[in-house]
Amino acid sequence: MTGPDGPHRAPGSDGGDFRPAGGGSDLAREEEERAVEQALALVGGTTLRPSRGRDIPGTPSTPGTPRASGASGGDLSSGPSGSPGNDRRGSSGPTGNGPDQSASTDSASTDSAPVGGFPAGNGPSAGGPSGGARATAAQASGSDQRPRPGRSSSEAPAPNAEPATPKAPPLSWDRARAVATRAGRTGPPATIRLPLDRALGHVLAEPLGALTDLPSFDTSAMDGWAVAGPGPWAYEAGAGLLAGRGPDTPLPDGTAVRIATGARVPPDTTAVIRSEHAHPDEAKGLLHARRSVVTGQDIRPRGQECRSGEQLVPAGTVVTPAVLGLAAAAGYDALPAVPRPRVDILVLGDELLAAGLPHDGLIRDALGPMLGPWLRALGAEVAGPVRLGDDAGALRDALASSDADLIVTTGGTASGPVDHVHPVLDALGAELLVDGVAVRPGHPMLLARLPAPGQMKGQPEGPYLVGLPGNPLAAVSGLLTLAEPLLAGVAGRPAQDAYRALVHAEVHGHPHDTRLVPVVHRAGRAGGRDHVAPLRYNGPAMLRGIAAADGLAVVPPGGVRSGTEVEILDLPWAPATPWTEGCFT
Repeated sequence: MTGPDGPHRAPGSDGGDFRPAGGGSDLAREEEERAVEQALALVGGTTLRPSRGRDIPGTPSTPGTPRASGASGGDLSSGPSGSPGNDRRGSSGPTGNGPDQSASTDSASTDSAPVGGFPAGNGPSAGGPSGGARATAAQASGSDQRPRPGRSSSEAPAPNAEPATPKAPPLSWDRARAVATRAGRTGPPATIRLPLDRALGHVLAEPLGALTDLPSFDTSAMDGWAVAGPGPWAYEAGAGLLAGRGPDTPLPDGTAVRIATGARVPPDTTAVIRSEHAHPDEAKGLLHARRSVVTGQDIRPRGQECRSGEQLVPAGTVVTPAVLGLAAAAGYDALPAVPRPRVDILVLGDELLAAGLPHDGLIRDALGPMLGPWLRALGAEVAGPVRLGDDAGALRDALASSDADLIVTTGGTASGPVDHVHPVLDALGAELLVDGVAVRPGHPMLLARLPAPGQMKGQPEGPYLVGLPGNPLAAVSGLLTLAEPLLAGVAGRPAQDAYRALVHAEVHGHPHDTRLVPVVHRAGRAGGRDHVAPLRYNGPAMLRGIAAADGLAVVPPGGVRSGTEVEILDLPWAPATPWTEGCFT
């Protein structure tokens, strides 16, 4: 657990770090080391994950906190690879500090804490009766004298229990996105038929083939005269041929008839002469052409656009207004579509306000208002956010009763005293597909699959869950890393095409992890190439930068120099106002 001045260390009876006592026999040292491991397991200070199917403790556990190394004399301030105590990554290093001010704020605790709130485990009660930050001397000797609400004595580890396998390091950003993409495409998408007036925004489940030739008969492309043979052409006064009406009789050579745009061209018509290119001699009843006439001019022949059975658009196409128009022209009344994925949003955190100004340590919930519209922009059908606070039982009930395709939670994904997501998922028998990603901000994100109602634990076929960190930009990182590719697969959408763009500015990177940095596209000047410019306000708790952005640059470990090409993730929208250089860049 990381505090404001560095990692908290759990004191032993001498007030120092957990270490084996010096002197004594090897057997005595082994027994003491075993007691230390047991004590750490009891207070949540190890990497031991709760066993499958265990009831949720009333007090939070900390499955991701690095384990003290009793045999080597290591302390709680570093994990298996020297990472900070509250950093759930497998390895870490000092965060790079640059002029964009973001790398220095990308710590494990800032990713997982809500805006304005304490990092996980660093609240006012950290280390207190409910904080779980410190162990007493009695606990170090193997006894747990603290009250543990909701936990029965039968849940305590056996005296000689073997420690569980340490938590695996987080996945790289590329691998995590690949896992989310595969998870969304595990089975063929469902198919429903929707009338045209309800199909907008859905994804086609099947290719759209033409049901008829387009056009289905020869039609006039202009208002003018249909003529047959060489001119001049005799004509009769009258309204002529109108769209949707007209005889099916051939047009004799040397004659002309008025015709409207879209009207059926009579058989044997040579060409259509536009009104402005024709001179009717009313006295003689003859039509003269002001320009040369080319056979077939201004006639749309049958099948010019497509033939019956020809594929118009492929499966996976998003139904836009233009697709609706094409489908109607091709003879469709309803379209085969993929149902929109249904998403539930669960907002966690007792410190969040739904209205008004922050006060008395309480902060506004920024994610509840943001996530619904963002997920709808990704093609999902989203229920209103449900605020659960820091309540493990309420979280478990909400997950167990959801019938959504995807559940999105905010906060609680790290290993702080009220981070309940991991213990609840474990108790429900969920399968963790992604447990931490080597990306900043947002590395405590996770992807899991819950069992279907009534399904045996260990056989998850229920909804997916994407656990987002509590900080807003860290949550956006989780959306684009895990939720976007997952929803694309479930909805049958093609994956976002990766592309690269020049970045105009040096962008500092994390020593080991990928960084996602808000950027805005700029047009090249004086023949220069288009490029992207990084935005300044890109800390995990900040939304000011992403509000001005139209994409996120994928910055590899170590950063990039100005003029380097970087991968860009487009946002589902572009700013309505062209942002200019100034306070944002």
